[in-house]
Amino acid sequence: MGIFRQRAKAPTSTVDDVENQPESPQNLQSESNGEKAEKQYRINHNGHKVHPLVQPDGESGRKGFHPIRFTKTVIRSSSTISKAVNILWPFVPAAIAIHFARPDLYRWVFALNYIAMVPTANLIGFAGQELARKLPKVTGLILETFLGSIVEIVLFMVLIHNNDPANDALIPVIKAAIIGSILANLLLCLGACFFVGGMRYAKQTFDSHVSEVGCGLLLVAGFGLSIPCAFSQAITSNGATGPGGEPLDQLPLILRISRATAVILLAAFLLYVFFQVRTHDSFLQAILEQEEENDADRERDLKKNKLTLTECILALAFALACVSLHAVFLVEQIEPIVKNDGIADAFMGLILVPLVEKLAEHLTAVDEAWDGQASIALAHVLGATIQTALLNSSLVVIVAWGLGKNMDLNFGIFNVVLLILAILVVGNFLRDGESNYLEGALCIMVYLIIAVSTFYYPNESVTEMDTEPAAPEKRALALKLLAESLLGN
Repeated sequence: MGIFRQRAKAPTSTVDDVENQPESPQNLQSESNGEKAEKQYRINHNGHKVHPLVQPDGESGRKGFHPIRFTKTVIRSSSTISKAVNILWPFVPAAIAIHFARPDLYRWVFALNYIAMVPTANLIGFAGQELARKLPKVTGLILETFLGSIVEIVLFMVLIHNNDPANDALIPVIKAAIIGSILANLLLCLGACFFVGGMRYAKQTFDSHVSEVGCGLLLVAGFGLSIPCAFSQAITSNGATGPGGEPLDQLPLILRISRATAVILLAAFLLYVFFQVRTHDSFLQAILEQEEENDADRERDLKKNKLTLTECILALAFALACVSLHAVFLVEQIEPIVKNDGIADAFMGLILVPLVEKLAEHLTAVDEAWDGQASIALAHVLGATIQTALLNSSLVVIVAWGLGKNMDLNFGIFNVVLLILAILVVGNFLRDGESNYLEGALCIMVYLIIAVSTFYYPNESVTEMDTEPAAPEKRALALKLLAESLLGN
């Protein structure tokens, strides 16, 4: 009967039925929205939503500026060495105060501002590294390398601006600083990377693409930077004369050659950047990805708090302001220290100035070598060296040209020999694609030999005052004999 009829069962759906069931417009719309949300936001290792324009490794999970978190993140820094450098921050206000309170104590002003540049340069390096994490890897590496050398550019600009055309007292310091920066990178920094990495690993290998491109550009840069000196020596040894039989004035000719060389080297640097960023970026991208896998501290680095984009920009602005102040105060004291305390121009430029210029770059590269990232450390060192040789040296010549000051690329036979030999030594160590602590120690020892020799190298102004009126001819003869003995001619 009707009372006893069974209730109809609700239709059941199997898995196959569900899979074969046509999708409704509502389902398609919901899936489309879900895919858009998934594309818009990614989740990084710390569980933070990643902005589409930011790389996951650089996402901080915050926005804007948070003073307490900013201070804690900066103090912890990127490595143990970099963290220890932050102890020197009290020297920053002290250096600024003594410049205005006791300008007569020029030794103290120089020393305090020299020390104060260390933590500020370190902050530039750390903020640049944090900013680079937010960008694509190749672009980030180039930006980080550029920011690591920004202290050098500031110092060069301050030196050339403060140079008095009447005596050109700061020109020898600038020339020595250019060569000294290259030597500090190639011998001291790269040697420290090899030594520190070799103490943790029996052998480190690096990619041949980085070393071949870097060494090739260094040879071109060394050739370009040595031509004005070779031209000067050739003119002097040949006894060239002017139209009236008088000794030929070399300075206008060397200035023209130097300015043309600077423009060409600047074009070479721009071509190098285009090569890395546009046409051959895949090679460097693959190297960087491989090096991330080799990073011994990657997990710990990923878990660290990151700076926001706003905090990166503010940190760079503050550090650059401090560096500019210290650079001005430091440069003002170079001339009295050289004159009154007998410090050689060569030692000031080749050793003292480059050490503080490149500190941020050195700390970053050594930390990477310790973590097993030999290729990235080498890329940082060679990149900074190439920037000094091709970009920074060209900029200072071009800016001096615009200011009407006689800055040329005639570094003298002593500096040129040091430059060429350093490039050859490092190129020989890079040839096999491997490094160890012995090669690092040897590079550092070569740098120490150069430091000792430059400490006793006489100033050109002192030599002129202590000799007879025929000093220019005697100096030319001495340089010729030195060149013949070094080159085996």
